[in-house]
Amino acid sequence: MSRLFYAIPLIGWIARDLKTGGVSAFTYFLINCVMLWIGAIALFGYPAIIIPALAVVPTMFVLLILLTRGRYEVG
Repeated sequence: MSRLFYAIPLIGWIARDLKTGGVSAFTYFLINCVMLWIGAIALFGYPAIIIPALAVVPTMFVLLILLTRGRYEVG
């Protein structure tokens, strides 16, 4: 199944490079993600800023609930 996934142009190539590459591959991946986000902001404007923030809201709610339960310590 992974060979089929890695055969997908662009997405599979990036995933294979992340798996087999070193630290520089991960760094370039993060830079590409940031540049893609900046390009989306330039193209779509305000919604490109808001939608990723709204996508993180459930994650932050879960994190806050776990922290207030007292089972996990910060720091």
